[in-house]
Amino acid sequence: MKRTANNTSMTKLRDIFLKCAVVTFLCCLLVTISASQNADQSAPEPSTGESSSAQPSTGQSPLEQPSATQPSPEKKISPAEADKLFRSVDEILQFASKDTGLPIKAKVKRRLVSRDEVEAYLKKNMQDDQDAKRLQRSELVLKKFGLLPRQFDLRTFLLALLKEQVAGYYDPKTKTVNLLDWLPAEQQRPVLAHELTHALQDQSFNLDKWMRPDQDLDAKKQITWADIVEDESSETRQAVVEGQAMAVLVDYMLQPLGQSLLTAPQVVAGMKTQMLAGSPDSVEFGHAPMFMKQALTFPYSYGLDFVVRLLAAGGKTRAYAGAFTDPPRITRQIMEPQIYLSGQQLPPMALPDFNHVFKDYDRFDLGAIGEFDVSMLLAQYVNLDVAGELAPHWRGGYYYSAYPKHKPNSPLGLLYVSRWSSPETAQQFAAIYAKALPQRYKQVQADPQDSSAVDLTTLQHLTGIHHWSTEEGPVVISVDGDTVMASESLSDAVTQEMQHELATAPASPH
Repeated sequence: MKRTANNTSMTKLRDIFLKCAVVTFLCCLLVTISASQNADQSAPEPSTGESSSAQPSTGQSPLEQPSATQPSPEKKISPAEADKLFRSVDEILQFASKDTGLPIKAKVKRRLVSRDEVEAYLKKNMQDDQDAKRLQRSELVLKKFGLLPRQFDLRTFLLALLKEQVAGYYDPKTKTVNLLDWLPAEQQRPVLAHELTHALQDQSFNLDKWMRPDQDLDAKKQITWADIVEDESSETRQAVVEGQAMAVLVDYMLQPLGQSLLTAPQVVAGMKTQMLAGSPDSVEFGHAPMFMKQALTFPYSYGLDFVVRLLAAGGKTRAYAGAFTDPPRITRQIMEPQIYLSGQQLPPMALPDFNHVFKDYDRFDLGAIGEFDVSMLLAQYVNLDVAGELAPHWRGGYYYSAYPKHKPNSPLGLLYVSRWSSPETAQQFAAIYAKALPQRYKQVQADPQDSSAVDLTTLQHLTGIHHWSTEEGPVVISVDGDTVMASESLSDAVTQEMQHELATAPASPH
């Protein structure tokens, strides 16, 4: 949702989360490896035998060891430890190059940074006025859809998350891997495997430029279907970048055990589960709304799955360099890698003339609603199981939000159109969307003029056109074949014009 000025608010969030999430995921990985090593033991108690450095004897990662005493003041690593850590960069870079097939083209600069320096770097990335506007814009639209609570403060949450989970990172602008002066060197080595993969990606494909395709919907007066498709590219490209880095991290951790990503699939499964749970110290992340958890972990969890599928189908070249030269374009291709591998493309959707339909409105925001976004709507409105069943039937969608001209303090108007694999799945989604209205509005009443009013408590499939009133204005949901349209807080003229546009649009094959 929402991409502007070659980037998006949510991509910015993920980019920052990249800098602070790796240690948390490392904890998860260590626990998973420990569990998988002990999986064939019948005794319920943890093993008390000698364990390797990748398997703490307590079954926990070193970062999760319980302490019976009060936490001691943060200890800085010694100059000798720092020197050893610096020297390990080249060794781990060689491993990452061999694991990915990406060549080493230059020496990677390395720098030891303090916690304060890392926090300052991340906060600086949030202080740009343009990014602040994107953040605010995404926040309002997400709240309108019900994906964030109305009282949720996205900026406050993000700052708290940064303070909680700050970690090392690779900076593509300075070509430097930043190491931490407060974390034991051995615990940073797997993190280096992740971050140095980014360095290799950068050396071959100019990571900063590749991650930001030249796409600015705000600057375009006429929006095409190609623009809508391209609108998800920042999510998919980040999934490629993070999925590859996570794959190398897993391979690096499994190497002493004689295993790899492809020979230990249980590690990936366990890791994905624990990504969403977070570590015991991840209080802010643990309390985050479901959408935030899923959105922030999407490029790591789904990206890792995507890389695994490409490795199995075409080896290293296909999974690493190939994913850069032929990147996925929509989240459906990341979530369902067979779609990407088969080259299957969605047929275009006919778009209305937004400038004409919304001539009495000022555009606020527009963009794609992809399969990931739809899965989050379904998970929020019902549950993750329903999302997993119905979201793969998504076949395209977009939204347009606007404020009426010369009417200050009016609620944000929202148009949402989605296409589905069949009329039946469209009707099922429309029913779920309608039943969720009381979750999103304080007052929802069926329009007395609606002769086909439905009972939202028992609704399973929705057909035809239905009207409701809310404290933010009218809501109209209409189903026409495989297409669902929702008009919220918009004028009758806009809604009727959109219904006409959709009714006269040419049908597209699936």
